Amino acid sequence: MKAPQACCLLAAILLSSCAAQTFSEAMDEAMETHGVMGMSALVISNGEITEAYYGGQRNYEHNWSVDAATRFRIASISKSITAMGCMKLVESGMLDLDAAITEYLSFDLNNPNHPNVPITLRMLLSHTSSIQDGDGYEPFLSATYQSADDVPSMGELLQSGGTWFTPNMYRTEVPGTYFTYSNLNFGVVATVMEAVTGLRFDVLMDELVFQPMGMECSYDVSALNGIENLAALYRNQDGWVAQADQRNGERPESPKLGAYIPGSNGVYFAPQGGLRASAAELYELMAVLFNGGVASNGTEVLAPKTVEAMLTEHWTYDGSNGDNYNNLFNSWGLGLQRVTNADLGDFVFSEMQMWGHPGEAYGLVSDWYFDPVSKDGVIFLTNGVWDGYSTGEKSAYYTLEEDVFNAGMAALRRINSVN
Repeated sequence: MKAPQACCLLAAILLSSCAAQTFSEAMDEAMETHGVMGMSALVISNGEITEAYYGGQRNYEHNWSVDAATRFRIASISKSITAMGCMKLVESGMLDLDAAITEYLSFDLNNPNHPNVPITLRMLLSHTSSIQDGDGYEPFLSATYQSADDVPSMGELLQSGGTWFTPNMYRTEVPGTYFTYSNLNFGVVATVMEAVTGLRFDVLMDELVFQPMGMECSYDVSALNGIENLAALYRNQDGWVAQADQRNGERPESPKLGAYIPGSNGVYFAPQGGLRASAAELYELMAVLFNGGVASNGTEVLAPKTVEAMLTEHWTYDGSNGDNYNNLFNSWGLGLQRVTNADLGDFVFSEMQMWGHPGEAYGLVSDWYFDPVSKDGVIFLTNGVWDGYSTGEKSAYYTLEEDVFNAGMAALRRINSVN
């Protein structure tokens, strides 16, 4: 017979276990608390998906539910995937991380404040290039997306005297010395990738990454199979208002780009934020990085040394060498954020050394983080948050993100305690 104290202890443990929220219950609560339109969320333990949650609506007008097949426009997580494609070309010898990118382009690209200091791919991928999203960026972006039959050259934005050039497209610091998170860095990366291959960026990413992995995600929305599974993105503007991808199951026409010259303006394909992918597809891409470059189907997508280079610190905040984005970005690899778990900053999972990327655009909030050693991680994608974007109590992330991270950490602790 067990001692009374042991029986009481066992009862307390069982009661605590029963009272603990499951991951799905925690996600249901987060959805209700923050008024989330729809969500896909995964927890990965030791390289395997151990928790999966799908809730809410991918299309409000048609009351279509989010499910495992739902794709989202994943915003800035796209940059990490763009980096994988770029590093594939570095690996093959077509690109050099430390060569001046102007050598690859049909127009000169140098910081006019430091014309003799070359800007390199390493700088672009780590946001230390001195290129930033200056005043000319948004009008250039609008002109790019509205001009499928006559896409403007990036030289018109980044060369002095160009139509959209403004002096603040470049910082005053020497290239390679100062971190500034910039969408345009990855537009330049895509343009360089096109220039050396002669292929459009969206086609190139299919050939380099997605097709070898057997995946159908794409930077070209018109190329997606299952267009009805695409989530529309919403914001609360006195009610839900669609901001992007409200396709209602109808495939858009393919862009008429017969006159487009690859290597002139890769921004057209939104390498900085335009990948449409499901949570499951993002898991597959994550697995390449924690499996040393090998996809789950056994295909070597990247060499181990390439993954190692991406997961190496190339910039770390020292208090004055960058804009750390309200303490959110404190360390960076190549296309990947290194989480330092700073209090009131980039705090994700304190027990782990996470790498990954957040995303936010058109109402979407998303995160993609993993520990390459333990192969644990979390992925979540939302397509609208009713209550806005209040900052969390313990980090620079939003309260919704904190709730998802906390639920993911609790799930991993439960799994690890059993194992």
